[in-house]
Amino acid sequence: MHDDGRYDDPRVTGAADDPVSRETEYPGWRSAGAPQSPSESDREAPTSGVPWSSARDASDPGGRPVNATPEARVIPIRRNTSASARFEPATASQQAPGVVPDPRSTADPPVASAAPYGPTGTDAAYVSHETPTREEDDPPLAMEAMRAVQILNPSGEVSMPRPERTRVMCVANQKGGVGKTTTTVNLAVALALHGNRVLVVDLDPQGNASTGLNVPHHTGVPDVYECLINSVPLEEVTQAVEGIPNLWCVPATIDLAGAEIELVSVVARESRLARAIDAYPGHFDYVFIDCPPSLGLLTVNALVAAQEVLIPIQCEYYALEGLNQLINNINLVRQHLNPRLAVSTILLTMYDRRTRLADAVEQDVRNHFGDKVLQAVIPRNVRVSEAPSYGQSVMTYDPGSRGATSYFEAAQEIAERGVKEPVSRNA
Repeated sequence: MHDDGRYDDPRVTGAADDPVSRETEYPGWRSAGAPQSPSESDREAPTSGVPWSSARDASDPGGRPVNATPEARVIPIRRNTSASARFEPATASQQAPGVVPDPRSTADPPVASAAPYGPTGTDAAYVSHETPTREEDDPPLAMEAMRAVQILNPSGEVSMPRPERTRVMCVANQKGGVGKTTTTVNLAVALALHGNRVLVVDLDPQGNASTGLNVPHHTGVPDVYECLINSVPLEEVTQAVEGIPNLWCVPATIDLAGAEIELVSVVARESRLARAIDAYPGHFDYVFIDCPPSLGLLTVNALVAAQEVLIPIQCEYYALEGLNQLINNINLVRQHLNPRLAVSTILLTMYDRRTRLADAVEQDVRNHFGDKVLQAVIPRNVRVSEAPSYGQSVMTYDPGSRGATSYFEAAQEIAERGVKEPVSRNA
Protein backbone atom coordinates (compact mmCIF):
# COMPACT_ATOMS: atom_id res chain seq x y z
CA MET A 1 0.00 0.00 0.00
CA HIS A 2 1.39 3.43 -0.97
CA ASP A 3 1.36 6.52 1.21
CA ASP A 4 -1.57 7.98 -0.75
CA GLY A 5 -3.72 4.93 0.01
CA ARG A 6 -3.36 3.15 -3.35
CA TYR A 7 -2.76 -0.59 -3.62
CA ASP A 8 -0.56 -2.32 -6.14
CA ASP A 9 -2.69 -4.50 -8.36
CA PRO A 10 -0.92 -7.71 -9.43
CA ARG A 11 -3.16 -7.89 -12.50
CA VAL A 12 -1.42 -4.71 -13.80
CA THR A 13 2.09 -5.06 -12.49
CA GLY A 14 2.32 -8.81 -12.79
CA ALA A 15 4.22 -9.03 -9.50
CA ALA A 16 4.56 -12.44 -7.95
CA ASP A 17 3.98 -11.21 -4.44
CA ASP A 18 0.52 -9.87 -3.78
CA PRO A 19 0.62 -6.84 -1.42
CA VAL A 20 -3.18 -6.78 -1.22
CA SER A 21 -3.88 -10.29 0.01
CA ARG A 22 -1.56 -13.26 0.37
CA GLU A 23 -4.39 -15.69 1.01
CA THR A 24 -6.83 -15.02 -1.81
CA GLU A 25 -6.30 -16.51 -5.25
CA TYR A 26 -7.78 -14.75 -8.26
CA PRO A 27 -9.68 -16.87 -10.78
CA GLY A 28 -7.67 -17.50 -13.92
CA TRP A 29 -4.31 -16.68 -12.23
CA ARG A 30 -1.58 -19.12 -11.27
CA SER A 31 -0.50 -19.22 -7.68
CA ALA A 32 2.86 -17.80 -8.80
CA GLY A 33 1.08 -14.67 -9.98
CA ALA A 34 1.72 -14.92 -13.72
CA PRO A 35 -1.34 -14.00 -15.80
CA GLN A 36 -3.05 -16.78 -17.66
CA SER A 37 -5.74 -16.59 -20.33
CA PRO A 38 -8.84 -18.31 -19.10
CA SER A 39 -9.93 -21.31 -21.11
CA GLU A 40 -13.38 -21.97 -22.53
CA SER A 41 -14.14 -24.26 -19.59
CA ASP A 42 -13.45 -21.32 -17.27
CA ARG A 43 -15.91 -19.11 -19.14
CA GLU A 44 -18.68 -21.67 -19.20
CA ALA A 45 -18.85 -22.64 -15.58
CA PRO A 46 -21.29 -25.38 -14.59
CA THR A 47 -24.40 -24.23 -12.78
CA SER A 48 -25.27 -27.43 -10.94
CA GLY A 49 -23.80 -30.77 -9.99
CA VAL A 50 -20.09 -29.88 -10.52
CA PRO A 51 -18.10 -28.28 -7.65
CA TRP A 52 -15.72 -25.42 -8.19
CA SER A 53 -12.03 -26.07 -7.73
CA SER A 54 -10.19 -24.15 -5.09
CA ALA A 55 -8.02 -22.50 -7.76
CA ARG A 56 -11.00 -21.09 -9.71
CA ASP A 57 -13.09 -19.16 -7.24
CA ALA A 58 -16.19 -17.24 -8.27
CA SER A 59 -16.33 -13.46 -8.61
CA ASP A 60 -19.09 -11.39 -7.05
CA PRO A 61 -21.01 -8.81 -9.11
CA GLY A 62 -18.46 -6.12 -8.23
CA GLY A 63 -15.60 -8.08 -9.76
CA ARG A 64 -13.85 -8.57 -6.40
CA PRO A 65 -12.48 -12.03 -5.59
CA VAL A 66 -14.36 -14.13 -3.08
CA ASN A 67 -13.19 -17.31 -1.39
CA ALA A 68 -15.77 -19.85 -2.48
CA THR A 69 -16.42 -23.14 -0.83
CA PRO A 70 -15.93 -26.31 -2.91
CA GLU A 71 -19.70 -26.54 -3.50
CA ALA A 72 -20.30 -22.84 -4.27
CA ARG A 73 -22.20 -21.82 -7.37
CA VAL A 74 -22.00 -18.61 -9.38
CA ILE A 75 -25.24 -16.72 -8.68
CA PRO A 76 -24.64 -13.01 -9.34
CA ILE A 77 -26.93 -10.61 -7.50
CA ARG A 78 -27.42 -7.05 -8.54
CA ARG A 79 -26.54 -4.75 -5.66
CA ASN A 80 -26.99 -1.35 -7.31
CA THR A 81 -30.49 -0.24 -6.33
CA SER A 82 -30.25 3.43 -7.28
CA ALA A 83 -33.05 4.87 -9.38
CA SER A 84 -30.76 5.65 -12.29
CA ALA A 85 -29.27 2.18 -12.37
CA ARG A 86 -32.55 0.28 -12.45
CA PHE A 87 -33.09 0.96 -16.14
CA GLU A 88 -29.49 0.54 -17.35
CA PRO A 89 -28.48 -2.43 -19.51
CA ALA A 90 -27.01 -5.37 -17.63
CA THR A 91 -23.24 -5.35 -17.29
CA ALA A 92 -20.81 -8.15 -16.68
CA SER A 93 -21.38 -7.84 -12.95
CA GLN A 94 -25.13 -8.27 -13.46
CA GLN A 95 -25.09 -11.52 -15.36
CA ALA A 96 -27.81 -14.09 -14.93
CA PRO A 97 -26.85 -17.42 -13.36
CA GLY A 98 -24.73 -19.60 -15.59
CA VAL A 99 -22.48 -16.85 -17.07
CA VAL A 100 -18.98 -16.31 -15.58
CA PRO A 101 -17.57 -12.82 -16.16
CA ASP A 102 -13.95 -12.37 -17.22
CA PRO A 103 -12.26 -10.01 -14.71
CA ARG A 104 -9.95 -8.59 -17.39
CA SER A 105 -12.48 -8.30 -20.21
CA THR A 106 -14.26 -5.05 -21.06
CA ALA A 107 -16.90 -6.68 -23.25
CA ASP A 108 -20.06 -7.98 -21.61
CA PRO A 109 -21.13 -11.56 -22.30
CA PRO A 110 -24.72 -12.18 -23.40
CA VAL A 111 -27.31 -11.67 -20.70
CA ALA A 112 -29.72 -14.47 -19.91
CA SER A 113 -33.31 -13.80 -20.88
CA ALA A 114 -35.61 -12.33 -18.25
CA ALA A 115 -38.46 -14.23 -16.64
CA PRO A 116 -41.57 -14.48 -18.83
CA TYR A 117 -43.69 -12.55 -16.31
CA GLY A 118 -43.40 -9.66 -13.92
CA PRO A 119 -41.74 -6.24 -14.44
CA THR A 120 -39.40 -5.48 -17.33
CA GLY A 121 -35.76 -4.47 -17.07
CA THR A 122 -32.79 -6.06 -15.33
CA ASP A 123 -34.78 -6.73 -12.16
CA ALA A 124 -37.17 -9.04 -13.98
CA ALA A 125 -35.07 -12.15 -13.39
CA TYR A 126 -35.15 -11.62 -9.62
CA VAL A 127 -38.94 -11.42 -9.08
CA SER A 128 -39.92 -13.47 -6.04
CA HIS A 129 -42.05 -16.49 -6.86
CA GLU A 130 -43.67 -16.32 -3.41
CA THR A 131 -45.18 -12.87 -3.92
CA PRO A 132 -48.52 -13.07 -5.78
CA THR A 133 -48.65 -11.10 -8.98
CA ARG A 134 -51.26 -8.46 -9.67
CA GLU A 135 -53.08 -10.78 -12.04
CA GLU A 136 -53.67 -13.22 -9.16
CA ASP A 137 -55.07 -10.49 -6.87
CA ASP A 138 -57.30 -8.79 -9.40
CA PRO A 139 -60.06 -11.38 -9.87
CA PRO A 140 -61.38 -11.31 -6.25
CA LEU A 141 -61.21 -7.52 -6.17
CA ALA A 142 -62.87 -7.27 -9.54
CA MET A 143 -65.65 -9.60 -8.45
CA GLU A 144 -66.19 -7.58 -5.27
CA ALA A 145 -66.37 -4.38 -7.30
CA MET A 146 -68.91 -5.95 -9.66
CA ARG A 147 -71.06 -7.01 -6.70
CA ALA A 148 -70.85 -3.52 -5.23
CA VAL A 149 -72.00 -1.93 -8.49
CA GLN A 150 -74.82 -4.46 -8.78
CA ILE A 151 -76.03 -3.77 -5.23
CA LEU A 152 -75.69 0.04 -5.27
CA ASN A 153 -77.28 0.27 -8.74
CA PRO A 154 -75.92 3.75 -9.57
CA SER A 155 -77.97 3.93 -12.76
CA GLY A 156 -81.20 3.84 -10.73
CA GLU A 157 -82.96 1.48 -13.09
CA VAL A 158 -85.65 -0.88 -11.81
CA SER A 159 -83.81 -4.19 -11.59
CA MET A 160 -86.14 -5.81 -9.03
CA PRO A 161 -89.76 -6.39 -10.04
CA ARG A 162 -92.36 -4.17 -8.41
CA PRO A 163 -95.52 -5.76 -6.98
CA GLU A 164 -98.93 -4.89 -8.36
CA ARG A 165 -100.18 -3.87 -4.92
CA THR A 166 -98.60 -2.74 -1.67
CA ARG A 167 -97.03 -5.54 0.33
CA VAL A 168 -97.16 -4.90 4.09
CA MET A 169 -94.66 -7.19 5.80
CA CYS A 170 -94.30 -7.61 9.55
CA VAL A 171 -90.81 -8.67 10.68
CA ALA A 172 -91.52 -10.48 13.94
CA ASN A 173 -89.95 -12.89 16.38
CA GLN A 174 -90.35 -12.70 20.16
CA LYS A 175 -86.78 -14.00 20.52
CA GLY A 176 -84.38 -11.08 20.80
CA GLY A 177 -81.12 -10.81 18.89
CA VAL A 178 -82.14 -12.86 15.86
CA GLY A 179 -81.68 -10.02 13.34
CA LYS A 180 -85.15 -8.50 13.00
CA THR A 181 -83.98 -4.89 12.77
CA THR A 182 -80.95 -5.74 10.65
CA THR A 183 -83.14 -7.69 8.26
CA THR A 184 -85.73 -4.90 8.06
CA VAL A 185 -83.16 -2.19 7.33
CA ASN A 186 -81.11 -4.09 4.76
CA LEU A 187 -84.05 -5.54 2.85
CA ALA A 188 -85.66 -2.10 2.70
CA VAL A 189 -82.49 -0.46 1.41
CA ALA A 190 -81.88 -3.21 -1.15
CA LEU A 191 -85.39 -2.89 -2.57
CA ALA A 192 -85.28 0.91 -2.57
CA LEU A 193 -81.96 0.99 -4.42
CA HIS A 194 -83.52 -1.06 -7.19
CA GLY A 195 -86.57 1.00 -8.00
CA ASN A 196 -89.12 0.12 -5.30
CA ARG A 197 -90.86 2.64 -3.04
CA VAL A 198 -90.35 1.42 0.52
CA LEU A 199 -91.61 2.59 3.92
CA VAL A 200 -90.07 1.37 7.19
CA VAL A 201 -92.19 1.65 10.35
CA ASP A 202 -90.03 1.41 13.47
CA LEU A 203 -92.30 -0.10 16.11
CA ASP A 204 -89.53 -0.98 18.57
CA PRO A 205 -89.09 1.51 21.48
CA GLN A 206 -85.31 1.01 21.20
CA GLY A 207 -85.40 2.76 17.81
CA ASN A 208 -82.65 0.64 16.26
CA ALA A 209 -84.18 0.70 12.80
CA SER A 210 -84.19 4.50 12.93
CA THR A 211 -80.52 4.42 13.92
CA GLY A 212 -79.65 2.07 11.07
CA LEU A 213 -81.26 4.43 8.58
CA ASN A 214 -79.71 7.53 10.18
CA VAL A 215 -83.11 9.04 10.97
CA PRO A 216 -83.37 11.33 14.04
CA HIS A 217 -85.40 9.69 16.80
CA HIS A 218 -84.55 11.62 19.94
CA THR A 219 -87.17 12.86 22.36
CA GLY A 220 -89.43 15.48 20.82
CA VAL A 221 -89.24 14.10 17.26
CA PRO A 222 -92.70 13.19 15.89
CA ASP A 223 -92.81 9.41 15.81
CA VAL A 224 -95.11 6.42 15.48
CA TYR A 225 -96.28 6.93 19.07
CA GLU A 226 -98.22 10.00 17.94
CA CYS A 227 -100.01 7.90 15.34
CA LEU A 228 -100.99 5.15 17.77
CA ILE A 229 -102.02 7.28 20.74
CA ASN A 230 -102.96 10.71 19.36
CA SER A 231 -104.19 9.61 15.89
CA VAL A 232 -101.71 11.85 14.06
CA PRO A 233 -101.65 11.09 10.30
CA LEU A 234 -98.75 8.85 9.31
CA GLU A 235 -97.48 11.20 6.61
CA GLU A 236 -96.81 13.90 9.22
CA VAL A 237 -94.27 11.75 11.07
CA THR A 238 -92.65 10.14 8.03
CA GLN A 239 -89.07 11.16 7.19
CA ALA A 240 -87.14 10.62 3.98
CA VAL A 241 -83.95 8.59 4.41
CA GLU A 242 -80.92 10.62 3.41
CA GLY A 243 -78.90 9.21 0.53
CA ILE A 244 -81.40 6.46 -0.35
CA PRO A 245 -84.01 7.42 -2.94
CA ASN A 246 -87.50 5.92 -2.66
CA LEU A 247 -87.02 5.08 1.05
CA TRP A 248 -88.92 6.61 3.95
CA CYS A 249 -88.99 5.86 7.67
CA VAL A 250 -91.41 6.41 10.55
CA PRO A 251 -89.09 6.69 13.57
CA ALA A 252 -89.63 5.44 17.11
CA THR A 253 -88.64 7.31 20.27
CA ILE A 254 -88.47 6.23 23.88
CA ASP A 255 -92.05 7.48 24.29
CA LEU A 256 -93.19 4.31 22.54
CA ALA A 257 -92.21 2.32 25.63
CA GLY A 258 -95.35 3.56 27.39
CA ALA A 259 -97.66 2.82 24.49
CA GLU A 260 -98.28 -0.73 25.69
CA ILE A 261 -100.05 0.59 28.80
CA GLU A 262 -101.76 3.53 27.14
CA LEU A 263 -103.25 1.40 24.38
CA VAL A 264 -105.13 -0.72 26.89
CA SER A 265 -107.92 1.86 27.27
CA VAL A 266 -108.00 2.92 23.59
CA VAL A 267 -110.89 1.84 21.39
CA ALA A 268 -109.90 -0.66 18.66
CA ARG A 269 -106.44 -0.78 20.12
CA GLU A 270 -105.30 -3.70 17.95
CA SER A 271 -105.97 -1.94 14.63
CA ARG A 272 -104.55 1.55 15.25
CA LEU A 273 -101.52 1.02 13.06
CA ALA A 274 -103.54 -0.63 10.29
CA ARG A 275 -105.81 2.39 10.02
CA ALA A 276 -102.84 4.77 9.89
CA ILE A 277 -101.20 2.83 7.05
CA ASP A 278 -104.46 2.56 5.07
CA ALA A 279 -105.01 6.33 5.37
CA TYR A 280 -101.58 7.19 3.96
CA PRO A 281 -102.13 9.21 0.76
CA GLY A 282 -99.02 8.02 -1.08
CA HIS A 283 -98.33 4.64 -2.64
CA PHE A 284 -95.64 2.25 -1.50
CA ASP A 285 -94.50 -1.02 -2.99
CA TYR A 286 -93.36 -2.36 0.38
CA VAL A 287 -94.10 -1.46 4.00
CA PHE A 288 -91.79 -3.14 6.54
CA ILE A 289 -92.81 -3.07 10.20
CA ASP A 290 -90.00 -3.72 12.66
CA CYS A 291 -91.50 -5.32 15.77
CA PRO A 292 -90.16 -5.38 19.34
CA PRO A 293 -88.97 -8.70 20.81
CA SER A 294 -92.26 -9.41 22.55
CA LEU A 295 -95.84 -10.46 21.86
CA GLY A 296 -97.51 -7.40 23.37
CA LEU A 297 -99.94 -4.89 21.89
CA LEU A 298 -97.30 -3.32 19.65
CA THR A 299 -96.59 -6.65 17.95
CA VAL A 300 -100.34 -7.36 17.74
CA ASN A 301 -100.81 -3.99 15.98
CA ALA A 302 -98.14 -4.96 13.49
CA LEU A 303 -99.72 -8.36 12.84
CA VAL A 304 -103.13 -6.79 12.27
CA ALA A 305 -101.72 -4.19 9.89
CA ALA A 306 -99.66 -6.66 7.86
CA GLN A 307 -100.55 -9.13 5.16
CA GLU A 308 -97.38 -11.18 5.44
CA VAL A 309 -95.10 -12.19 8.27
CA LEU A 310 -91.35 -12.43 7.75
CA ILE A 311 -89.67 -14.43 10.53
CA PRO A 312 -85.89 -14.16 10.91
CA ILE A 313 -84.54 -17.28 12.60
CA GLN A 314 -81.10 -17.44 14.11
CA CYS A 315 -79.36 -20.73 13.37
CA GLU A 316 -79.30 -21.80 17.02
CA TYR A 317 -81.48 -23.94 19.24
CA TYR A 318 -83.03 -21.15 21.36
CA ALA A 319 -84.41 -19.50 18.23
CA LEU A 320 -86.31 -22.69 17.41
CA GLU A 321 -87.61 -23.13 20.94
CA GLY A 322 -89.90 -20.09 20.85
CA LEU A 323 -90.97 -20.47 17.25
CA ASN A 324 -94.05 -22.58 18.07
CA GLN A 325 -95.36 -19.90 20.40
CA LEU A 326 -94.98 -17.24 17.71
CA ILE A 327 -96.83 -19.41 15.18
CA ASN A 328 -99.66 -19.95 17.67
CA ASN A 329 -100.05 -16.20 18.22
CA ILE A 330 -100.08 -15.58 14.46
CA ASN A 331 -102.84 -18.16 14.12
CA LEU A 332 -104.86 -16.43 16.86
CA VAL A 333 -104.55 -13.08 15.11
CA ARG A 334 -105.59 -14.66 11.82
CA GLN A 335 -108.66 -16.25 13.37
CA HIS A 336 -109.96 -13.21 15.27
CA LEU A 337 -108.45 -10.01 13.83
CA ASN A 338 -106.79 -10.42 10.43
CA PRO A 339 -107.88 -13.39 8.29
CA ARG A 340 -105.55 -12.32 5.44
CA LEU A 341 -102.41 -12.73 7.57
CA ALA A 342 -99.99 -15.47 6.53
CA VAL A 343 -96.42 -16.50 7.24
CA SER A 344 -94.90 -15.98 3.81
CA THR A 345 -91.16 -15.79 4.40
CA ILE A 346 -88.61 -17.45 6.69
CA LEU A 347 -85.06 -16.08 6.63
CA LEU A 348 -82.14 -17.89 8.26
CA THR A 349 -79.70 -15.45 9.86
CA MET A 350 -76.31 -15.59 11.61
CA TYR A 351 -75.41 -18.79 9.83
CA ASP A 352 -71.99 -20.13 10.86
CA ARG A 353 -70.78 -22.66 8.33
CA ARG A 354 -68.12 -23.95 10.72
CA THR A 355 -70.66 -25.56 13.07
CA ARG A 356 -72.83 -28.61 12.60
CA LEU A 357 -75.54 -26.99 14.69
CA ALA A 358 -76.17 -24.39 11.99
CA ASP A 359 -76.63 -27.12 9.40
CA ALA A 360 -78.97 -29.04 11.71
CA VAL A 361 -81.12 -25.96 12.39
CA GLU A 362 -81.28 -25.15 8.69
CA GLN A 363 -82.42 -28.66 7.82
CA ASP A 364 -85.09 -28.64 10.56
CA VAL A 365 -86.47 -25.29 9.44
CA ARG A 366 -86.54 -26.26 5.76
CA ASN A 367 -88.21 -29.59 6.52
CA HIS A 368 -90.91 -27.90 8.59
CA PHE A 369 -91.64 -24.76 6.52
CA GLY A 370 -90.72 -25.98 3.05
CA ASP A 371 -90.79 -23.37 0.30
CA LYS A 372 -91.41 -20.52 2.74
CA VAL A 373 -87.72 -20.59 3.66
CA LEU A 374 -85.62 -18.37 1.40
CA GLN A 375 -82.74 -19.99 -0.42
CA ALA A 376 -80.57 -17.04 0.57
CA VAL A 377 -78.97 -17.47 3.99
CA ILE A 378 -77.44 -14.59 5.96
CA PRO A 379 -73.98 -15.53 7.30
CA ARG A 380 -72.23 -14.13 10.32
CA ASN A 381 -70.42 -11.10 8.96
CA VAL A 382 -68.66 -8.38 10.90
CA ARG A 383 -69.59 -5.76 8.29
CA VAL A 384 -73.26 -6.28 9.09
CA SER A 385 -72.56 -5.49 12.75
CA GLU A 386 -70.33 -2.51 12.01
CA ALA A 387 -72.71 -0.70 9.66
CA PRO A 388 -75.20 0.63 12.29
CA SER A 389 -72.40 2.39 14.16
CA TYR A 390 -71.96 4.56 11.06
CA GLY A 391 -75.70 5.14 10.62
CA GLN A 392 -75.80 2.97 7.52
CA SER A 393 -77.01 -0.36 6.29
CA VAL A 394 -74.47 -2.91 5.15
CA MET A 395 -75.72 -2.34 1.60
CA THR A 396 -74.13 1.12 1.57
CA TYR A 397 -71.42 0.58 4.21
CA ASP A 398 -69.69 -2.30 2.40
CA PRO A 399 -71.69 -3.33 -0.68
CA GLY A 400 -69.09 -5.88 -1.72
CA SER A 401 -69.16 -7.86 1.53
CA ARG A 402 -70.71 -11.28 1.97
CA GLY A 403 -73.39 -9.85 4.25
CA ALA A 404 -74.51 -7.28 1.68
CA THR A 405 -74.52 -9.87 -1.08
CA SER A 406 -76.66 -12.24 1.01
CA TYR A 407 -79.24 -9.58 1.88
CA PHE A 408 -79.34 -8.49 -1.75
CA GLU A 409 -80.11 -12.06 -2.82
CA ALA A 410 -82.81 -12.32 -0.13
CA ALA A 411 -84.44 -9.07 -1.29
CA GLN A 412 -84.37 -10.21 -4.90
CA GLU A 413 -85.96 -13.51 -3.95
CA ILE A 414 -88.71 -11.74 -1.98
CA ALA A 415 -89.41 -9.44 -4.92
CA GLU A 416 -89.64 -12.30 -7.39
CA ARG A 417 -91.97 -14.25 -5.11
CA GLY A 418 -94.23 -11.24 -4.75
CA VAL A 419 -94.64 -10.94 -8.51
CA LYS A 420 -95.51 -14.62 -8.86
CA GLU A 421 -97.99 -14.55 -5.96
CA PRO A 422 -99.25 -10.99 -5.42
CA VAL A 423 -100.80 -10.26 -2.04
CA SER A 424 -103.29 -7.49 -1.32
CA ARG A 425 -105.09 -6.22 1.72
CA ASN A 426 -108.21 -5.93 -0.43
CA ALA A 427 -107.93 -9.45 -1.84
